Amino acid sequence: MEKLYYTIGEVARILGENVSLVRFWSDSFPKLLRPRRNAKGNRLYSPEDVETFRQIHFLVKVCGMTLGGAYRKLLQDKDKVGQAARMMELLLKLRSELEETRKNL
Repeated sequence: MEKLYYTIGEVARILGENVSLVRFWSDSFPKLLRPRRNAKGNRLYSPEDVETFRQIHFLVKVCGMTLGGAYRKLLQDKDKVGQAARMMELLLKLRSELEETRKNL
């Protein structure tokens, strides 16, 4: 079951990054990420926002793009970036499973 909203700490754990980086990305991509705020003022992210964070993570950390380049790429062709990010995630998961199987042989 998927949650309706994720806290900034939960998003950071999903990405394997620290909270300050997630906050920085949130502020750097205002057209793509619009977090809701609770009564305390804490940021709450939708599942779509989490997917956007995954795409940003893929472009910046895996592909080595700058924030400006990643921002332009996501504005131009967000669906294509999403497919590439999901494919990379699946390939990395398959690789770890194959390495585990190799250890067990």
